[in-house]
Amino acid sequence: MLGAAPLRTDFTQRRGPGLRLRITLLATALVAFVSCLLLLLGWMLVGRVVDSMPAFPEGSTVQVDGVEVDTDVLSQVLGANARADVVRSGAVAFLFVVLAAAVLAWAITGRVLKPVHDVTEAARRLSAESLGERLRLSGPRDEVAELADTFDGMLDRLQAAFDSQRRFVANASHELRTPLSVIRTELDVTLSDPDADDEELRRMAGVVRSATERAEQLVSALLLLARTEGTRLAVHEHVDLATVVDSAWRAVRTESAAKQLRMSFRTGPAHTVGDPALLERIAGNLLENAVRHNVVGGWIDVVTEGGPQWSALRVSSSGPPIAPDLVESLFEPFRRGGTDRTARTGTGLGLSIVRAAVTAHEGRVHAEAVPGGGLAVIVHLPVANR
Repeated sequence: MLGAAPLRTDFTQRRGPGLRLRITLLATALVAFVSCLLLLLGWMLVGRVVDSMPAFPEGSTVQVDGVEVDTDVLSQVLGANARADVVRSGAVAFLFVVLAAAVLAWAITGRVLKPVHDVTEAARRLSAESLGERLRLSGPRDEVAELADTFDGMLDRLQAAFDSQRRFVANASHELRTPLSVIRTELDVTLSDPDADDEELRRMAGVVRSATERAEQLVSALLLLARTEGTRLAVHEHVDLATVVDSAWRAVRTESAAKQLRMSFRTGPAHTVGDPALLERIAGNLLENAVRHNVVGGWIDVVTEGGPQWSALRVSSSGPPIAPDLVESLFEPFRRGGTDRTARTGTGLGLSIVRAAVTAHEGRVHAEAVPGGGLAVIVHLPVANR
């Protein structure tokens, strides 16, 4: 059973206020700054209004509450009082506005950042056994919702990867156990027989050698799949799929002749860019599957053709009937047409390696059941820009 790595808690501690407090302080400071500007503008406007009052002749007086007051002094007093009233009223309003801005900013920021806290809590609870959690954030489509959707998508991919890895490890363990059990059984039976002669020892050695070769093939296929799956191509060369098919066919020609298979090749130019070794492995695995899972006296049809965007490789063959709803499962590790981890030939990784290699080349692959029995696998790879 796979376990999740513990969350790191020994990293350098971050200092300073949190994001919510920082946003609140920033919003409050911005409101305070704007309020100060408005207060200063009001103070200046009141002073201009007072200064723009009609001027009286020099030495004129007016009567205020029964007291004669010089008009110049009256203008100065009125201007000073008006400015003082603006400052007093503005200061009270300034305090209320800043306080209200701080409270509103704190409340709104907390509401806006709640999904971020949900993402953080979900990440803290995350482990290999709790990948089923999802945020599924509802509401308007904004940056926070996009973050939550991205996090959910990441969890979907992680869950799929963990599930695939569990199945792969379980199947690989089963497959490797089979040849090892055969070897151990043969050795125990032979060594426990005191009358075992050279012929019996040779028979045991042949069985052990066959089981060892099967285990070696399986390990090599597992290593190739591990190197190919989820990696980027290190080699980018122009390759013609027709040439790749011709090279891969030579490796299975003898096995095909033994089964008396009828071959049909329609290999037109189909140029792509990628790793020649991996592309030959794609064609080789498809041809090996077509030969080994065929019937005696059956047929194989191979087609390569180029298009405006995609170069195609299609390998069709006769064989045992396959249910259409089981075709896609053949791309899973250790799945074989008509059998599941029971075939005596092959490793059950051929189509898995094909899919991984095609994905590494940014292509796509799918399979179709042939009416009457058999399988057709179609690979599309990006056309080379020549």
